[in-house]
Amino acid sequence: MRFVADKMLGRLTKWLRIIGQDVTYGPHLSGYGLIRTARREGRLILTRDRSVVKKNPPDYLLIQSDQFREQLKQVILACRLDPLKNALTRCVECNTLLEPIPKEAVQEKVPPYVFSTQERFSFCHGCQRIYWPATHQQKMLEELKVLGF
Repeated sequence: MRFVADKMLGRLTKWLRIIGQDVTYGPHLSGYGLIRTARREGRLILTRDRSVVKKNPPDYLLIQSDQFREQLKQVILACRLDPLKNALTRCVECNTLLEPIPKEAVQEKVPPYVFSTQERFSFCHGCQRIYWPATHQQKMLEELKVLGF
């Protein structure tokens, strides 16, 4: 499933990307910009803006809560997503799929402690970020368990 989220849903966007969902997001995505992007790219609109509904949008999900945990749960349940199936496979900043990168290739790009304690790394070709399985990833997965997933 592919989503486009309005500019009010930044934290939800981050969490959808954490669970591996393709989410387009940015400050330009509100009103008709949101609708144009959804139509052009075949995406489901995620919005809290009730006025979008009046503009004849394609498929959309009106997000009910202003709390990101409730928002995430609403999207997961409404779209029947498996939040653990593709978790941690997408860049949370730019939405690009992550690719494995050899440990040797990151030696000069990560802190020495990280290099000495980690074996697996992923790379984002979109924004050049490097990811590794550290405690923040464990905390993200624990957060999903707290939500019941």
